[in-house]
Amino acid sequence: MPGFPIIDCHLHLYDPRALPYGWMKDDPILDWLHGPAEFEAASNGVAVEAMVFVEVDVDAGFHMAEARWVAEAAKTDRRVKAIVASVPLEKGRAVEADVKALAAMPQVRAVRRLIQAHVDEPGWCLKPDFVDGVRMLADYRLSFEIGIYHPQILDAVELVKRCPGVTFMLVHIGKPGIKNGVREPWWSGIGELARLPNVVCKVSGVLTEADHRRWAYDQVAPYIARAIECFGYDRVAFGGDWPVLERAAPYRDWVGVVDRVTAGASAADLKKLYRDNAIRHYRL
Repeated sequence: MPGFPIIDCHLHLYDPRALPYGWMKDDPILDWLHGPAEFEAASNGVAVEAMVFVEVDVDAGFHMAEARWVAEAAKTDRRVKAIVASVPLEKGRAVEADVKALAAMPQVRAVRRLIQAHVDEPGWCLKPDFVDGVRMLADYRLSFEIGIYHPQILDAVELVKRCPGVTFMLVHIGKPGIKNGVREPWWSGIGELARLPNVVCKVSGVLTEADHRRWAYDQVAPYIARAIECFGYDRVAFGGDWPVLERAAPYRDWVGVVDRVTAGASAADLKKLYRDNAIRHYRL
């Protein structure tokens, strides 16, 4: 484990009794309250100093309610320092009032709209309204979180190129096809994405892209190492992806995997990965 308190920049908190999350209905791992107290138990002794909440794909029409719910939850655990909210950016400027309202909330730092939900629609994130919606975030000092599956990585590259005034965070290293041993187009595409200076990469969500029950370190490590190699320690940040992570492993095991991959890194680089870059990117 790191020898210092870490910052987890990808954490999901929610209560399915308070807001509707249709995608997780009846999932025995996910479909129940996951709040700060539950995370404290699940983190199993890992010293987490601060957390960044990331939207949980709440049902349509409830994205503002979700942000407000998390802001309230943060009052019970002051470690929740930032919010990545959901906004239907595919509506373009029609959602500017929501973006403005979110930007007025003290903890909101970014927006995520799941591009991965449209993996069967090549070019979905390049439609004019969506691009306009992403560009609009810069007007409110908000960044955008890129949530894709690996076949969409070149679309993500083009989206970033079309929005030079926006800062981006690639979520879950772009969800490579680890389970099936697929490297392209991800392996090349992440290199292209890393060449764009306004993108940071979140080292998170990797184990759940492998076989949940039979993943092995040697299977996942090359993908993590590739992401860090491309972005360098100045532009990577650790994320736990709890509780989705628990489909594949306990929280402490994931931290152990990242520790092992980065065993040769300097103390300064490890602090960038586990703390400093998150502080800078999310203005903690």
